[in-house]
Amino acid sequence: MSPALPDGDAAPGDGALPASVRDGAHDRALGVYLHVPFCTVRCGYCDFNTYTATELGGGASQASYASTALSEIALGARVLRDAGLPARAVSTVFVGGGTPTVLPARDLAAMLDGVRDAWGLAPDAEVTTEANPDSVTPESLAALAAAGFTRVSFGMQSAVPHVLATLERTHDPRRIPDVVRWAQDAGLRVSLDLIYGTPGESVGDWRASLDAVLATGVDHVSAYALVVETGTRMAVQVRRGELALPTEDDLAAKYELADELLTAAGLGWYEVSNWARTDADRCRHNLAYWRGDDWWGVGPGAHSHVGGVRWWNVKHPRAYADRLARGLSPAAGRETVADDAAQLERVMLGVRLAEGLRLGALSDAARGRVAGLVADGLVDGRAALGADGERRVLLTQRGRLLADAVVRTLTD
Repeated sequence: MSPALPDGDAAPGDGALPASVRDGAHDRALGVYLHVPFCTVRCGYCDFNTYTATELGGGASQASYASTALSEIALGARVLRDAGLPARAVSTVFVGGGTPTVLPARDLAAMLDGVRDAWGLAPDAEVTTEANPDSVTPESLAALAAAGFTRVSFGMQSAVPHVLATLERTHDPRRIPDVVRWAQDAGLRVSLDLIYGTPGESVGDWRASLDAVLATGVDHVSAYALVVETGTRMAVQVRRGELALPTEDDLAAKYELADELLTAAGLGWYEVSNWARTDADRCRHNLAYWRGDDWWGVGPGAHSHVGGVRWWNVKHPRAYADRLARGLSPAAGRETVADDAAQLERVMLGVRLAEGLRLGALSDAARGRVAGLVADGLVDGRAALGADGERRVLLTQRGRLLADAVVRTLTD
């Protein structure tokens, strides 16, 4: 079960945006997120807006999805133009899901071509697709690279079979080195995504997964603690006592181990859950989210943000396709981010970055609490004093483990 859409105001049928979105637009990059809501199997922990063929039934065709998405891309270009926003070539495209690579490479290429035709792509644009290790071939990866994709992010999750079984992942972990090599041979940058804290996963299991990642030589790794969302099959298993969640100490030990091994291998953290070998290997699309840039989200349930206005599309693929077929925006609701909420987001996202958050972005009261965070070992003292030229809130490793507590201290 995917989460309910947020509450908000009614979105206009034509998708029109208020004039306020023009303020500061020249200083914001434009990205595009393309949501592909299809999976061959739905994992028990997943609460994303995804569907298998059985769940969809008739009327929501994977075969026609690319052309439906192209309709929203055209609408998006028209809405931004009519709002008086400056022409901006798209700097990042991210295709997520679901499993985007259940669609043929030609469909993903067609959607990228639609973005290129509607807005233009910056010469150095980053174009990423997510993929499952069992959903690609050397030929499909080469086709994506030829179409203009520059990165692939594989959902590896674990190298340990019993952990993958608990997560209901279907791929063979022995396939990981092969898919990484195929992608690299095609000229794509590669990221491997991991999950730690799966019920039954030992620290030894987690180390084995990290060792397997490092053996591939990839230049980007994401590692997220498993969150068991209400309404998922795994949540039911936990409630029944069939699965036991790890302790906070176990999660902390696994994060520290990941940071230790990845750092020793030459990958530095640039966001609490992300490590890259160089600045060029960082995921620029995600950085745009964390820095508050503009993005248009295409697809059922996709969220967008332009100039402080946020909106979200209807969730079901059939409802999404129907609205576009009738010439309507697929937006189900929207909100204008108020000053207090914008400040909370600025702090919450900014402190997660290795570049830190400028002290000048904080209120006077919050700046007065930074010294206490330094004393508690959560914030780097040299950065807070401006030893590198600008006073910043920069999390220590302990601070990364307690990032939510730091945010509360700086926003309460």
